[in-house]
Amino acid sequence: MSSTYINRDLEKHLVYMTTKYPVVTLTGPRQSGKSTLVRHAFPDKPYISCEDPDIRLFADQDPRGFLKTYPHAVIDEVQRVPGIFSYIQTLRSFTCF
Repeated sequence: MSSTYINRDLEKHLVYMTTKYPVVTLTGPRQSGKSTLVRHAFPDKPYISCEDPDIRLFADQDPRGFLKTYPHAVIDEVQRVPGIFSYIQTLRSFTCF
């Protein structure tokens, strides 16, 4: 397995979108390089994966605490914690203005 990063045209647009919107979602098919892309595009942001059972449990049981603990983070596999989306929306609604 090669560790060489393949540049993607989408990366510049993804970074640009984060300057325009407080929350940006990247979706796509499994194993298509989404995680690698965001880790490369945002190396200075905390990277949190909800694939980890402890992280997923924290996000599920205390979404406010989770979002407060990891502000401005890249949250991977967030679909594994569907209840958190309402908290993200509420949090962003109150902090954007």
